[in-house]
Amino acid sequence: MSEKTVLITGASRGIGAATARLLASQNYNVCLNYHRQIHQAEQLSQTLRTAGCKTLLLQADISQEKQVTEMFCRIDNAFGPLTHLVNNAGILKPQMKLRDMTAERINELLSVNVTGYFLCCREAITRMSTAHGGNGGAIVNVSSVAARTGSPGEYIDYAASKGAIDTLTTGLATEVAREGIRVNGVRPGFIYTDMHTDGGEPKRIERLKPVIPMQRGGQPEEVAEAIAWLLSDKASYTTGSFIDLAGGK
Repeated sequence: MSEKTVLITGASRGIGAATARLLASQNYNVCLNYHRQIHQAEQLSQTLRTAGCKTLLLQADISQEKQVTEMFCRIDNAFGPLTHLVNNAGILKPQMKLRDMTAERINELLSVNVTGYFLCCREAITRMSTAHGGNGGAIVNVSSVAARTGSPGEYIDYAASKGAIDTLTTGLATEVAREGIRVNGVRPGFIYTDMHTDGGEPKRIERLKPVIPMQRGGQPEEVAEAIAWLLSDKASYTTGSFIDLAGGK
């Protein structure tokens, strides 16, 4: 593949934005998906363009099928078929025990964190698969160490959604391995991002430092490096694998 085009969902902040900056420096065409953070997304897009990167700004709620299909069509028109996908968009609700959760909360979270990943994978595979005339490609799903820990007492609904993404990654990797597509996952944990504010505890990492073996939180750029490697040809024999980035937890 001579020209590389990547879609990063949830690219306006945190891990998504860090990944966009890194891949832009590696000569990808970078498609930036966002839902509500328009000013941050526009600022990032302008920064990348100033540095010489071809970018495409894409507002879409990935839980909505029509918006996802329209987003991929816009990429087709701008750059041709997608070659790489980073499924990163996700939501986190305020910390709460299961006994207090409503169906509305659970369903909203699952529709973004799970259905959204499935829809984006579907559209990407349609374009990448050698069985459908594509040239292959690579997908990285951003999961969480919460898929292993369960996040008891805080947000087991989020943890369960990431467990579903781990299963998606494992199954899909096998399903499309003969079609030239690699599918891998990263499991970040305790990363300094605004998502902790969404969960109602901006300084959560400071509270948890003592139980992290490396005694510190991680930076979005550290996760971005792992994502970039899994997307790259350096990981050409890697599929169905996970990289944990949680300081040894």
